[in-house]
Amino acid sequence: MSKFALFVDLENCGAKVATLNSILEKVKIRGDILLGKVYGYTDRFSDLKEVLLSNTFTVTPSLRYGIAQKNNADIMLVIDALEVAYTNELIDSFCIVSGDSDYTPLVGKLKAMGKFVLGISRSEAASNIFINACNEFQFLESVGGRAAAASPKKQKSGSSASEEMMDESELNKLLCSVFEESSNRDEIYASELKGILLRLRPDFNEKAYGCATFYKLLTRLSARFGDLHVTNDNFNVKVSLNSAENNEAVPQLTRDNWREAFAAQIRAYKEGGFDRVNPSILKADIITAYPDFSERSIGFKRFSDVMKQLEKDGLVVVEMDEQGTMLIQLL
Repeated sequence: MSKFALFVDLENCGAKVATLNSILEKVKIRGDILLGKVYGYTDRFSDLKEVLLSNTFTVTPSLRYGIAQKNNADIMLVIDALEVAYTNELIDSFCIVSGDSDYTPLVGKLKAMGKFVLGISRSEAASNIFINACNEFQFLESVGGRAAAASPKKQKSGSSASEEMMDESELNKLLCSVFEESSNRDEIYASELKGILLRLRPDFNEKAYGCATFYKLLTRLSARFGDLHVTNDNFNVKVSLNSAENNEAVPQLTRDNWREAFAAQIRAYKEGGFDRVNPSILKADIITAYPDFSERSIGFKRFSDVMKQLEKDGLVVVEMDEQGTMLIQLL
């Protein structure tokens, strides 16, 4: 199991409680977080206090200076990450939440020391150089946006994800997300799956759902929702996702309903605190929800034509950044 050090640039991640919880969930599925630090903290991020304290983060405040109002967070992150890499032998993986190309030499050094590097950033701020340097990279819109779209239930500001007990539907979705993140594994032992679940929700207890064992809870979820497949071979319980053909029909986008689907995903980004996204992120999330999506099925030749129609509909504004990359401002 991976042992992570997590370094978060609050300015880059948007500093929303739901987004930070989504980042934590993404990392905890991959392993234990032994150390966490956030940079650029100010009083305007006070709603993050509970989630930062409950996850034992160390906080580095933002001290701004000069005409450009720059801060020293970038260099502090680099110094701290290298110190951890050289002095903490337990940590074999690093997660850096920032897309600044200035961190590329740090990523190179960590990889040269045999460390795994996961990068996470907003699409509008992510440098291609940094993206390609990491062992794995995730866009924040994909980390937080999909979760927002799938779960309309809003969390109280400042509350942790585990404060309220999940119902069985939410628990089933969370377990399915573990398999989606572990795309290189078809099966997971139930004991390991429970360990991942406890990292995500430390207060989890199968007895709260009226089950004496985790195995009984899994079989109940499997029978009720049909997403999980549970096998028991000589007390070796394994869990996998049911194949797509055994599930309900895949939803389809048509010329009649595509606007509603795009509008819902755009709302999810906005609720996650994003002002702009790369259109490729929007397309990826639409394909995740509607695997058979194609531009021609809804009456367009290219995805850029879809963006232009959304602009006419008043949902977005199409922009170009300094590198000539298309971005969409969310209205």
